[in-house]
Amino acid sequence: MRGSALCRGLVTAIPLLFATGLAAVPAHAGALPAAVDGEALPSLAPMLERITPAVVNVASRRSVQVRSPFMDDPFFRRFFGMPDIPRERIQQSLGSGVIVDAAKGYVLTNNHVIENADEIEVTLADGRTLAATRVGTDPDSDVAVIRIPAERLAALPLADSARLRVGDFVVAVGNPFGLGQTVTGGLVSALGRSGLRGIGVQNFIQTDASINPGNSGGALVNLRGELIGINTAIFSPSGGNVGIGFAIPSNLARDVMRQLLAFGEVKRGSLGLATQDLDEELAAALGVEPGKGAVVTRVGAGSPAAGAGIRPGDVVAAIDGKPVRSRADLANLEGLLPVGSTVQVALLRDGAVLNVTAALRAVVLRKLEAATLDPRLAGASLSDLEAKLRDRGVTGVLVSQVAPGSRAAGYGLAAGDLITTVNQRDIEDLAALEAVLGARPGQVLLTLVRGRRGFYLLLD
Repeated sequence: MRGSALCRGLVTAIPLLFATGLAAVPAHAGALPAAVDGEALPSLAPMLERITPAVVNVASRRSVQVRSPFMDDPFFRRFFGMPDIPRERIQQSLGSGVIVDAAKGYVLTNNHVIENADEIEVTLADGRTLAATRVGTDPDSDVAVIRIPAERLAALPLADSARLRVGDFVVAVGNPFGLGQTVTGGLVSALGRSGLRGIGVQNFIQTDASINPGNSGGALVNLRGELIGINTAIFSPSGGNVGIGFAIPSNLARDVMRQLLAFGEVKRGSLGLATQDLDEELAAALGVEPGKGAVVTRVGAGSPAAGAGIRPGDVVAAIDGKPVRSRADLANLEGLLPVGSTVQVALLRDGAVLNVTAALRAVVLRKLEAATLDPRLAGASLSDLEAKLRDRGVTGVLVSQVAPGSRAAGYGLAAGDLITTVNQRDIEDLAALEAVLGARPGQVLLTLVRGRRGFYLLLD
């Protein structure tokens, strides 16, 4: 309703303005002079004419199955003669992208613009629409790389976003609300923003350049026409622009793209810690200030943290001098550093400050066939949880695959199940599961989480 009212306002206001104001003024009077006192007026038009061909519209489509609740009732299906075939609905997403390699046709965009898409189309500034292929995606940073045919393309050079300063002028280019290519201007309002929900690795540029739905994946450029960020999100109580927009820095996007092109995925390092936030009660018990660190709850065997002497009960206060206020801060700082980076970790232990050094190591998820632990689980594959889940405090073992007709399937195990306890004992990871099942218990009671539902599964 709000959008309709806005449209009506524009339709009635424009003729009124023309009739009451513009009709009485000579046509040439509204045009700006080319120069004042012999000096040409500044304009971004030449720079924009050069860069806008590199900013594209991205449209993605995916089919989703939709079931009526009545379709789950076999009597209803049989009575009305309805086949047990779920209907399909097409979901569409509109966003933006930036061509960064004209010779190879590589386009940077946001992961959420093309996530789970069956088809991706790119529309260029000259009107051409091209089919795109997915090269790689990184949900943690919300960066994706797609590819289009390299025919008569223009690309944007990537600037060093580390040289940005608060107050620098910037221009956002994208496709807000599917209207078509739109340019807005503003300032760098802040740097290094984090704490946004729903995105893993965060080091955002904040800007007041107008960013709206559909701008996602578009370009944030400096006045030289260099790419300094990929527009990603807005803070808005209403859903529209309120002058608080966020962009992924070009240096982070460049590193993610390099890894996606080289490995097909992004490899991130970890100290090998499990931590939790410091609430008032826990902070009082440890003798530290609430909200000023993340307390270590577990140290992985053989991890960089173990090698550095970090122990459960230590409070991580800073990484390389950057304060750690929560478990999320620690995960974010780890995610922003490349594998192999040596970091200085400031710890609080027994009221004293302790500094240790550790090198981040790539996270390798362990996987194994469940039959090696218990023959009743034959046909199931198990794996440790991804770091982003462990960082949120989730523990357990993931059932990654279950073969149809297998013993595990016969017991009711399904892919995606999370095993959280065995015989009422908490299971943090595969090592813990191996320890329990290695004792060869006769009857095994599993606690499983499936979606939002928890239940027991008895193996007898």
